[in-house]
Amino acid sequence: MEISLTVAGDSGLTWERWSHVAALAERLGFSSLRMSDHYFYQRHRDSLDPYLAFVLLARDTRRIRFGPLVTPVTFREPVNVGRMAAQIDQLSNGRFVLGLGGGWNEEEHKAYGVNFPPVGERLNRLEEAINLMKGLWSPGPSTYKGRYYTLEEADCLPKPPEGRPTLLIGGSGEKRTLRIVAQYANEWNGISMPPKAYAHKVE
Repeated sequence: MEISLTVAGDSGLTWERWSHVAALAERLGFSSLRMSDHYFYQRHRDSLDPYLAFVLLARDTRRIRFGPLVTPVTFREPVNVGRMAAQIDQLSNGRFVLGLGGGWNEEEHKAYGVNFPPVGERLNRLEEAINLMKGLWSPGPSTYKGRYYTLEEADCLPKPPEGRPTLLIGGSGEKRTLRIVAQYANEWNGISMPPKAYAHKVE
């Protein structure tokens, strides 16, 4: 059994606390350290941007795997997420796990002026974002023409080795999300489910 640690990046986290948690998680033998990707949840507190925090983690640790649990596709353009993921993957020697999801917290989107489309569009954007990023990580220039995102002969360098970064998808919807998980993901994050529901969704 592997045990991982998840930290809420919006829960009063500071750089000093993050550095302490990272060192402790590595020393105690946790298999991975994940950070939630939220501006805030329920109330505003000190928070860290996870991708800045992951650069620190890639530099200051040697063994532990890490990544967002999970990044909403609504927060950042996928080309930016894809470029950051490739570079953090390189800096960490393949320990970075890119966690993606459709997004759910409408309150924080509204507070920060981030568009929060209906769930169907968010999942469409998630699938397009995955395909765009996989194009960025593939050899040579990439062109992608989707409904929401495009690339035109974009050659994202440095590129990660084939099969990296590891891709995790969060969510448990049976109509779309789990199909996307099965088609694209290396790992799945499903939470808040009783055992019977979990077994049914896994099947």
